[in-house]
Amino acid sequence: MKIAMGRRSEFLGHPRGLLVLAGTELWDRISFSGMQAILVLYMVERLFLPEHVANIVGFVTLRRTIEYATGALTPQGLATQIFGLYVGLTYLTPAAGGFVGDRVLGRSRSVILGALLMTAGHFCMAFEASFLLALLLLIVGAGFLRGNLTPQVSELYPLQDKRRSVAFQIYFSMVSIGAFVAPLVTGLLAQTYDWDMAFGFAGVGMLVGLIVYVGGYRTLPRTAPPRNFAARRQLTPAERRVVISLLAILPKATLFWVAQAQIWNTYNLWVRDHVNLQLGSLTVPVPWLQALDGLAALVTLPALLLLWRWQGRKGRAPDDYKKMVVGLFLFAASVGILAAAQALTGASGKIPLIVPVAFHFASNVAWLYFAPSANSLFASTAPASLRGTLTGTYTLSMFFGSIISGRLGGLYETLSPTAFWCIHAALAALGGLWLWSSGSHLRKHSLISNDGKPHHAAAPVDVA
Repeated sequence: MKIAMGRRSEFLGHPRGLLVLAGTELWDRISFSGMQAILVLYMVERLFLPEHVANIVGFVTLRRTIEYATGALTPQGLATQIFGLYVGLTYLTPAAGGFVGDRVLGRSRSVILGALLMTAGHFCMAFEASFLLALLLLIVGAGFLRGNLTPQVSELYPLQDKRRSVAFQIYFSMVSIGAFVAPLVTGLLAQTYDWDMAFGFAGVGMLVGLIVYVGGYRTLPRTAPPRNFAARRQLTPAERRVVISLLAILPKATLFWVAQAQIWNTYNLWVRDHVNLQLGSLTVPVPWLQALDGLAALVTLPALLLLWRWQGRKGRAPDDYKKMVVGLFLFAASVGILAAAQALTGASGKIPLIVPVAFHFASNVAWLYFAPSANSLFASTAPASLRGTLTGTYTLSMFFGSIISGRLGGLYETLSPTAFWCIHAALAALGGLWLWSSGSHLRKHSLISNDGKPHHAAAPVDVA
């Protein structure tokens, strides 16, 4: 694979292509998070009502297929299952999309195709009949776009460039901005106008992302796929060990995403049922707490960057692997806040709004430790000929996490809320213990060295 980098002007010390990629990711996440924040509520409160559900093309077949595996489901249980499948599949397809980008279309064509499919999918959400078609278009489009957008961030920088880790933090801050802005808008549109208006906003967001990407195309790395499969360079033994080690991380990462995916899924129903949403005369829309999730990440990121910078000066800066371990343990503690609050309040009591607010700030510190570090580890250490494929393969952890989360979401109606959240806290803690205990394995297979630094990766970063 040949990457023509060329000479690029810089903006604030980074290639201008980073602004284009970050801007595209911002609008992708505005559209995705906006829809995600209202999807379960939309299915439960409108789409699956008797007078509407008959309009969905293919719904009977889908319901029979799901209930063949799960048994009979209530509309609420079915909604959480479909949500888990949808989110899971949007994290499965980037592995295939990355492979197509590596081998067939190239990254830029794949991103453009993905954005077009996702735009069409969001607009199809405005019609009940095309609900399942809309989900299909979004799933396939996400594979092409996300399997090829993230690897381009890594390709903006030479291998040992210290700016790469900071670039990933900047890039993933766009995820947080999108997660903050979009639920505010879609939640308000759904509550004030109607669901269709909210889904239309998500479609406009994805269209803007496509315009940003095409408009900044000249600033991006040129990644040409090989002319044929035989032309690709064979992996060296060291590269094969890196691939094995990266794949070994996936089941540990899955346990993080099981807990995280539940915050996008059943958590909305839990907030609706068990949290006092009155703020004076205002009833806080449930999706606004999803917006707080994005705001919390933006507020806590500068403090974490300062902390990591201070640790770097002391020679104690955590590498990507250690950050992932810390992130898992912190997320377990964050979900423990929900379980403890529910236990103290009782099943019939209303939990103060400050509890989910505290949870979102704590869980987003955990997310900032885990998610950007995991993506950086895969994108930075993967062999160049498989970078898109392996970066996309990392999303398999999100896929399996979302599928498992969807199945666990079906327990929400039968378990006590305290037990429900304790299960998720325990799974995240188990992931932290499992990943922490894998350090010797990763060193054996040459992903990290004895001093904790990743092989083949950029040097530790002083975030100035």
